[in-house]
Amino acid sequence: MTAANQSEAPRQDAAATVERRWGAVCVGILGILVFLATFAGVHQATMPQARVETVDPTTLHIAGEFIESNLGSAVEPDGSVTVRLVGQQYSFTPQCILVPTKTLVTFRAASAEVVHGFLIQNTNVNLMLVPGYVSTISARFAAPADSLMPCHEYCGTGHEAMWAHVRIIEKAEFLKLARQRRRLTCVAE
Repeated sequence: MTAANQSEAPRQDAAATVERRWGAVCVGILGILVFLATFAGVHQATMPQARVETVDPTTLHIAGEFIESNLGSAVEPDGSVTVRLVGQQYSFTPQCILVPTKTLVTFRAASAEVVHGFLIQNTNVNLMLVPGYVSTISARFAAPADSLMPCHEYCGTGHEAMWAHVRIIEKAEFLKLARQRRRLTCVAE
């Protein structure tokens, strides 16, 4: 062996040692990430949500929050609007919902028998209605519009015909109507 080769051998050994250490660090980091992802997935799947509201789907229309006379839009004391609706095979009740612009609107919905989807087209409102649970989402609407509200979860043979309307009107017009009736829908009572 020459003198040059003898001086390179310790440097190659040192480089190999550093590479092995960094390789071990990378494998360790990957192991930690896999463990954390697994733990988070199992934890989320086994723990209940922080706030779960339940409702008896067998008495949905008879008693409680979702009786027929309590469905539709209503102005709350704080100025926000709450919309209550029920999804059942193969329709939404009420069939047409009236909401104001530039106001916080909270949708509270329940299903009577199977899973339904609740989607207001061209907005970020998207819920899954599961029997036995109250689904809630809040939104603000910037401008007046008429939007379709189809069921986007397959719920049976009549699924394709399950849709409703959401009519977004100016806030002043909505408040004028709200002074005349306690619950608002697009259909005149």
